[in-house]
Amino acid sequence: MSIVQTEHVLVVPTRLFRELGYFQGFCGDVQRYRDTLLDPLHTSYRPRDEMEHDPEFKQLIPYVIFRYEDSSGIHVFQYTRGKGQGESRLHQKRSVGIGGHISSLDSGDHQPYDVGMRRELDEEIIIDTPYTARCVGLINDDQSPVGQVHLGIVHLCDVESPQLSARESAMLDVGFRPVVELMRDLDQFETWSQICLRELGNGEWGASAP
Repeated sequence: MSIVQTEHVLVVPTRLFRELGYFQGFCGDVQRYRDTLLDPLHTSYRPRDEMEHDPEFKQLIPYVIFRYEDSSGIHVFQYTRGKGQGESRLHQKRSVGIGGHISSLDSGDHQPYDVGMRRELDEEIIIDTPYTARCVGLINDDQSPVGQVHLGIVHLCDVESPQLSARESAMLDVGFRPVVELMRDLDQFETWSQICLRELGNGEWGASAP
């Protein structure tokens, strides 16, 4: 008889997040939060099935956005979450973020967050273009059951060409779309993507790297 292994994911106490400075929505003050939240003194790995319903902890989620800019404007990589793709409560929602939970299996490295983020990217997409990446902020959304137990760390990747494709078959309708087009369909997106698209649409993250 096979034994089902329980996935353990990286979390921090919600209390720590509130002590650092509570916010709802997006916050661009990376320096204020990131190093403390990722400090091994504060993090732990706990059963995912328990953490999905325990607002006393926040699961730390890298949320990676790919941006491409040409003469016609700014484009963002987007897709629709199929039934086999990640969090069941987000199925059929459109998204601009790639990422997922940091697992205890990533903890053998001295930088488990970075290892976990790289693993998630490798599992979900194929990147056939050079890019530059930077962390631009965090997302907190306590207005939904999913958001109450997750904290997003947003990374923006500027690509030299729009050569990205899906590795996961559950990622549907994949490709770069103009930000202005996505803004018109904002209500089709998961909440985190709506928050990020508003930041992009307002030019809050600056121009693409040359």
